[in-house]
Amino acid sequence: MSTDDGEDFSPRRDGPPPIRISRRTLLLGIGALAVSGAAGYWLTEGQPSTPGTSFTTPLRVPPLLESEIIDGERVFRLAAQSGETELIPGTRFSTMGFNGTYLGPTIRATRGERVRMHVTNELSMPTTAHWHGMILPATQDGTPHQSIKPSETWSAAWQINQPATTLWYHPHPHGQTELQVSRGMAGMFIIDDDSSAALPSNYGVDDIPLIIQDVAVSPGGSPGTATAAPIGRIGNSVIINGTHQPRLEASTSLVRLRILNASAARCYNLELSTQEAFHLVGTDGGHLPSPESLTQLLLSPAERAEILVQLSPGADLVLRSTPHDLGMSHGDNIASGAEDTLDILRITGPNVPVSGVVPDALGSAELPRMADVTTERHFTLGNTTINGKSMDMSRIDTVISANATEMWTISNSSNRAHNFHIHGTQFAVSSRNGRTPEVQNRGLKDTVLISRGDTVELIVPFSSFADSSTPYMYHCHLLWHEDQGMMAQYVLTDDEHPPEPSPDDQHDHH
Repeated sequence: MSTDDGEDFSPRRDGPPPIRISRRTLLLGIGALAVSGAAGYWLTEGQPSTPGTSFTTPLRVPPLLESEIIDGERVFRLAAQSGETELIPGTRFSTMGFNGTYLGPTIRATRGERVRMHVTNELSMPTTAHWHGMILPATQDGTPHQSIKPSETWSAAWQINQPATTLWYHPHPHGQTELQVSRGMAGMFIIDDDSSAALPSNYGVDDIPLIIQDVAVSPGGSPGTATAAPIGRIGNSVIINGTHQPRLEASTSLVRLRILNASAARCYNLELSTQEAFHLVGTDGGHLPSPESLTQLLLSPAERAEILVQLSPGADLVLRSTPHDLGMSHGDNIASGAEDTLDILRITGPNVPVSGVVPDALGSAELPRMADVTTERHFTLGNTTINGKSMDMSRIDTVISANATEMWTISNSSNRAHNFHIHGTQFAVSSRNGRTPEVQNRGLKDTVLISRGDTVELIVPFSSFADSSTPYMYHCHLLWHEDQGMMAQYVLTDDEHPPEPSPDDQHDHH
């Protein structure tokens, strides 16, 4: 399939082998890594580590999407669009977005509300609108099964019934997700409830969305040439909310950052340039019981985190990404950006103290319990497969009883890092390699990073939305892997109307 500018983005079914090259060779830009026909990305060691000296552009904050109440529903309207956007000063990129040419507005709704989304496709290719992390009927989920053809409008409606959290929305067309997301089709979806008042919540003032994507820029300043890494395409410049080298001039001493990794492949190991601690208050699916003090936070693509940053008078610091280990070979880690240092956002504080106190306790979301588990399943991740199989839109891989709670054990037997996302639920990470999970994985999650050789155990509660004919997805959210077929399907059944069995139904349970 070709885009408007002639680039071929047909799904690739065979990934690159592990890359084992010297750091010097990689940083010299040897062309052996180039992959013909992909969007422009250029691998470098990363931005300079000098904190934020040139970060002077005011951070753009995505607008809140307007809505109206019609027949008891809060109605929103989105349009998938394309064009060119100047993401780097003087450099324009071919981009896509919702209600604009890059990214999308922030959707905000309250628990208990019934919402309706009208999504019009103004692109020249099919797309979808997936409500990532939302618990809703499969017919409203925006998977490849709810494709929106050019010039058509798709509507989805459901009642929001999950805790306050930061979700997001993005396209999910089979074989084309990486193209559309990496070009900018992403937006936040914020859910509020009664617990929201305990945290800074003045949107754009002390409650700041940060949508992180990476783009590639060549040494000459133009969009970069294509490269490939074992986990997907990696850019060398970070864009926040569509802003290059952004600065947030805070007017309060306590700032809540809602962070979304909307990159196709790059992971970010976040820390403050001052080495000071920040407070983690929320993960993918809701708040923690109490703030957790951290100095680093690793986010893989699609993961979200809410953090509180305390600023002293006259503070001037940088949120940055530092080297981390993805569990792969040294060359593969380098190629995947894991040894880069990247400045992300400069934050300056008020000149005088402004009130703001980190709360002692939060209205936390309830985690599913081991005692409720009735079924166990095992999944093995290959380089681009799940249980040795590639995605088949006509195959149901797993049949699950509505309202069931299951234990899913996910093992990464490949030589690549992966992350694992399950639609239509928020799960608890019970263990990683038999041990208690990291702090950032102790709240509700819908996506979890699984390094090479790792095994995670997930307690997964499923919803009541039985539908034996419409599947949800589970897949790797490194989007190149997903597009190559690292995805499978499950349906929820009320047991009275079981689905027709697939010829090679792959559920492993007892």
